[in-house]
Amino acid sequence: MANINISCIAVIGKQNNPLYIKNFNPSHADLKYHYIAHTSCDVMEERAAMKAQDMYLGVLFSMEDLSVYGYMTNTKIKFIIVLTVPDVIIKDLDMKNIFRRIHTAYGNHVSNPFYEIDSLKMIKSKKFEQEIEAIGRGRALEGGNRNSLMGAP
Repeated sequence: MANINISCIAVIGKQNNPLYIKNFNPSHADLKYHYIAHTSCDVMEERAAMKAQDMYLGVLFSMEDLSVYGYMTNTKIKFIIVLTVPDVIIKDLDMKNIFRRIHTAYGNHVSNPFYEIDSLKMIKSKKFEQEIEAIGRGRALEGGNRNSLMGAP
């Protein structure tokens, strides 16, 4: 896998409400990533209408030194990854694997019987945060549940 420098991972709900936004780049303010996440929602809705079967939407747009990638689940939950523009080419397969890991972490989180799926509240889960932190920092899941909802990552 290429050296991918993730700046932000965002999970956006069905009603375009932010469920989770994690900033991995201290040189950019959190507010910038909230703006990027909301800007991405319209692009994702438009692309999803054209791509009926593939959940991976690819590069949504680029701005300044950042590239924004998108993925939408069948239940209209949106995952957004913001990358610092690298000097190497990012393969779609690498990005799909990262999105699969995020989707698996989210699936494990919503499988909790105490989680309200249609809630507008931000995700507050130490386990979910640890999994997203591992993904964002490029580490493998340590001792976690490696079962995937969509096949092995």
